Amino acid sequence: MQITQLRNATIIVHTRHHHVLVDPMLAPRGALPPLRVFDGKRQRNPLVDLPEGTEALLDQVTHCLITHCQKGHFDHLDRAGKRFLRERQIPIICSAHDARYLRSRGLNVQPLPAGAGPHPFLGGSIETVVCTHGRGLVGALMEHGVGFFLDLPGEPTLYISGDTVLTEQVRSVVIARQPAICVVPAGGARFDLGGEIIMGPPDVIALARLARGTVMANHLEALSHCAPTRAQVLALAQANALGGRILAPADGQTLHFNTVEACHAA
Repeated sequence: MQITQLRNATIIVHTRHHHVLVDPMLAPRGALPPLRVFDGKRQRNPLVDLPEGTEALLDQVTHCLITHCQKGHFDHLDRAGKRFLRERQIPIICSAHDARYLRSRGLNVQPLPAGAGPHPFLGGSIETVVCTHGRGLVGALMEHGVGFFLDLPGEPTLYISGDTVLTEQVRSVVIARQPAICVVPAGGARFDLGGEIIMGPPDVIALARLARGTVMANHLEALSHCAPTRAQVLALAQANALGGRILAPADGQTLHFNTVEACHAA
C-alpha cells in the first residue's frame, strides 16, 4: 500500500489494483472563503496550491471515499472536487446520510448501508466509524460524518479517522482493531469562537500511544483555522519518543507501506 498526501485531508490510497481518493478539495489557492474572520487576517482558503503532479495522480483514481460533505464543509468536498467526480463518474463510497446530497449533484454514489458492521469493498471490507467534529455549541453546528476502517486483501489495515476529536469511540477502535496505519487530522482546527473541532498534536500523541502501527498526521498547513505545523507535530513526536511512528508527509509526498510494521517515504 502507498498513501499520497495531496493537501489537507485529501489523500490517495494506492493498492495493487485500485487508487482510492479521499475527501477531494481540489480548488486552487485562495479560491475558497476564509474560516476565521475576527483574527485580522481573513485568509482565503486553501492557503497553498495542490502539489506538482496532482493531475497525473488524479488520472489514476478508481474510487472515492467521502467522510462528510454537507453544511459547508468545502475542505472535504469542494466544487472542483464535485466536478472532477461528476465528469469521470468515479464511484463514491459514503454514509447513507450523505447519499441524497451527493446524488443531487450528479455523482455516482454507492452508499454504505446504515448500521454497524463491515461491508464488501474491493475484495475486502470497509466499515464506518462515527466522528465527533467538535463538542459543545460549536459541535452542535457541525456535520459530524464518519471515518473508515479498511481491511483489503494483501494490504495493511487502514483507519481513516475523518474529522473528529479524540473520543472514546476512536480510542476503542484503535485499541481493539490495532490498524497498521491510522490517518488522522492534527490541525487542531478552531473557528473564532469555541474549542478545537478536530484533533491537534497532543491528541495525535495520545492516539499513537494506543496504537502499535504507524500514525499519519494530516489536515496541516492548508487551511486558515489550523494553526499547528508539520514541524510542531514531528517535534512533539520526537519529544515523546514516537518519532519513528508518527509521520506528517508534505503535500505531494507518498508513503510506502511495505509491511504491517514498516514504511518509508518517497
